[in-house]
Amino acid sequence: MDTNFDMNEHPHTRQNILTGEWVLVSPHRTKRPWQGKVESLPADNRPQHDPACYLCAGNERADGSRNPDYTTNFAFTNDYSALLPDTPIGEIAIDGLLKAESQSGICRVIAFSPRHDLTLAELDLNAIKGIIQLWAEEFKTLSENPSIKHIQIFENKGELMGCSNPHPHGQIWAQNSIPLEIHKETINQKKYFQVNGRSLLTDYLKVELKEQKRIVFENDSFVVLVPFWAVWPYETMIISKRHVRSILEFTDKEQKDLASALKNITVRYDNLFQVSFPYSAGMHQMPVNNGDHAEWHWHMHFYPPLLRSATIKKFMVGYEMLGNPQRDITPEAAAETLRNLSDIHYKSNNLS
Repeated sequence: MDTNFDMNEHPHTRQNILTGEWVLVSPHRTKRPWQGKVESLPADNRPQHDPACYLCAGNERADGSRNPDYTTNFAFTNDYSALLPDTPIGEIAIDGLLKAESQSGICRVIAFSPRHDLTLAELDLNAIKGIIQLWAEEFKTLSENPSIKHIQIFENKGELMGCSNPHPHGQIWAQNSIPLEIHKETINQKKYFQVNGRSLLTDYLKVELKEQKRIVFENDSFVVLVPFWAVWPYETMIISKRHVRSILEFTDKEQKDLASALKNITVRYDNLFQVSFPYSAGMHQMPVNNGDHAEWHWHMHFYPPLLRSATIKKFMVGYEMLGNPQRDITPEAAAETLRNLSDIHYKSNNLS
């Protein structure tokens, strides 16, 4: 090996240990000038209550039903669900090449609070803990349905991520099969666990905590970091220090610490470009009604699209669509940038 090789300067690939896939890192490209598209800033002047919003308390939804006058958070079945519980069982196979299988499931919506204007970054810790408890209740209820094999808890935040309603909310899709990303992560975690008797992310965390290069935030129960194999410029993961398989195994203390971790990273995101930072985020946890899955270790992914400013986003195009993902800014540089940001929301500073 050439001892002159430097990951901070030279192009290289990194492997995602959870999926087995690779990402090309090209740190020298951060020096190139930008003459591409510049997006306009999305407006961030929402009222506390919008009478036209389908998610605000007491309002009528698109299907004609009416939300209760909820005061904390609120869950309901999506009025336009991507999965339906009564889908007929069936499959199609044509000449061994064209295959299709029916999918059934339940899609739930989680309104984070009655406030139309407050994202996770702006809610207090008690409100965020309440959302975590609601996620756990929904996970438990959905997992009691024997036809459900996987439950995906996630949030699409902001117009850039295709969010159709600006009221802060998340979703839960529960389905009768295991989706691709979970399938890949199950395979790699199981391989590691069978050989080592420990979860893959337990040992990965030991390396990250030893190196400290990609850590953004840490408390008693969770670590927020930019993964070594991150694809998106400011991608992060929250990983539980204790090996737990799902949100149902968290103690009250861990729920509080998860609320703190969620608050911390979402505030830092907003502070990065002083804008309500868009992202897709979601928990990865064990499949249900599908065995013990002792190998599974709870974690949460954040995939934000912004790159150089609040108006420049990263696109997956060209080589990335035809070859494999590529990034310019290194995970270490991204982590340092996020780590050096204040954990006090920029709007609070503006009010002081």
